[in-house]
Amino acid sequence: MAARLDRLPILRTHRVLTAVIGIGLFFDAYENFLAGTIAKVLQKDFALGGTELKLVLASAFIGQFLGAIVLGRLADRIGRRRAFLINLAIYSGFSLLGALSPNATWLIVSRFCAGLGIGAEYALADSYLSDMLPPGKRGRFISWAYTVSFCCGVPAVGFLALCGWCHRRHWASPAGAGCSCWARSAPRSCVFLRRRLTESPRWLEIAGRQAQAEEIVTRMEAEAADPLPEPDPDLRPAEPQAVPISRLFSPRYLRRTVMLWVGAPLSALEVFGYYGFGTLAPLILAARGYGIIASIGYTALSYLGYPLGSLLSVPIVERVERKYLVMGSAALMAVFGLGFGLSGQPAVIVAFGFLYTLASNVFSNAYHVYLSELYPTAMRGTAAGTAYSLSKIVTGALPFILLPVLTSGGAGWVFTVVAVAMVLLIINVGVLGTRTTGRSVDSVT
Repeated sequence: MAARLDRLPILRTHRVLTAVIGIGLFFDAYENFLAGTIAKVLQKDFALGGTELKLVLASAFIGQFLGAIVLGRLADRIGRRRAFLINLAIYSGFSLLGALSPNATWLIVSRFCAGLGIGAEYALADSYLSDMLPPGKRGRFISWAYTVSFCCGVPAVGFLALCGWCHRRHWASPAGAGCSCWARSAPRSCVFLRRRLTESPRWLEIAGRQAQAEEIVTRMEAEAADPLPEPDPDLRPAEPQAVPISRLFSPRYLRRTVMLWVGAPLSALEVFGYYGFGTLAPLILAARGYGIIASIGYTALSYLGYPLGSLLSVPIVERVERKYLVMGSAALMAVFGLGFGLSGQPAVIVAFGFLYTLASNVFSNAYHVYLSELYPTAMRGTAAGTAYSLSKIVTGALPFILLPVLTSGGAGWVFTVVAVAMVLLIINVGVLGTRTTGRSVDSVT
C-alpha cells in the first residue's frame, strides 16, 4: 500500500481530507489561544487570584497531556478515524459545558476535560495526513491544513475579544463550542463530510484489513487522470502488527526519541516559544500599563503573523530540509521575541509581535510535518501522542514558570527565557535530527 500511495499525484481526495482536518484544527487553535487572550477579563469577572488564574490558563493543557497519550495510542490500535470521532465528541461536549461556567472551579474542570479531547487533535491530524499524502507534497498539504486553522482561528480569538465578545465571558466559549460541535462532529453527523473521511490504508494494512485498504487505494488510483508510474519496489508491504510503546526506545528509533524526550526535547521546548507568546502576550502588555482594550488590540494585530507565517511556510516547506527549517525559524523566534519583550513603543511592540508570530508559524508547521515523518505507521500515533503530551504538560506548567518571571523581572526576562529555550532547541535538533524532506514516511523509518 505504501508504494502505491506514494506514487499518486495530489487528488481531489487529498484536498478534501486536508480541508476537513483543517476545519478541526481551526477550532483547536481558537480554544488553545482563548484563555490567554481573555485572561484579564476572566480575572476581573471571576475575581481570580494568582493561583486560580494560573489554573485556568493551565487546566486545558494538563488535560491535553493525558489526552495526547491515550488517544494517540488509541489511534494505532483502533484506527485514525475512530480516534478522531472519540476526541471530537469529548472536546465538543465539555467545551459547551465550559460556556456555562458559574464559577472558576467549574471553568477549570470543564477546560481540563475538554483538553482530554483537544490533546489528541494534533497527533491524530499529523499521523492521518502523513499516512495519506504522497512524499513530494506531504509537507505542503499538512502546512495547508494548519493554514486553514490559523488563517481564521487565532485572529478570530484576538479580534472577537477586541470587539467585546470576551467581556461577556459566556459568549466566547459558546461560540467556540457551538462551531466546534459542528466542525468536529461532522465526520459522524454530516453525510457530506463523512463520505470523504476515509480510514488510512497504511493503518488498515498493518491492522490486517487488506481488503479494505485495497478498496480505498484502488478508488484513489482511479481518480488519477494520467498513467501512474510503477510502485517503488524497495517499499515492501507492511506486515500486520501491534507495536508496544517500548519500541520507541529500540536502537532504530532511540536517537529520534531522545531528541524528542530527553534533555532539551523538541516537543517540550517549542511550547516556550510558541504558546509562550500566545498565552502571555496580553498579560505582558497589561503589566506595562496598557489597558485591557489596548493590550488585546495590540495582541490581535500581532496575531496576524500567525496566518501569514502559515501561508509563508506552504511554498518553502518542501524546498528547505525540514530539520534546517525548524532550526532557522526557531532562531528568528529568539531574535523577534527579545525585540518584543524589550520594546517600549506601541508601533515597535506590534511590529516585533507580528514578526515573532510569523516566524513561530513557519516553525510550527515545519515541526508538525517533521514529527509526523519520524516513525512508522504502526507506531506513528503513539509516538506523536507521547511527544505532544510532553509539550502539553510543559505548556500547562508555563503560567507557573513565566508569570513569576514576568512579575519579578518584566517582559524582557520572559522572552530571554524563550530565547534560551530556542537556542537549546536548535542545538538539540542539529545534533540528533535526521533529514526527512521528500522521502516516503516508510523509507524514513
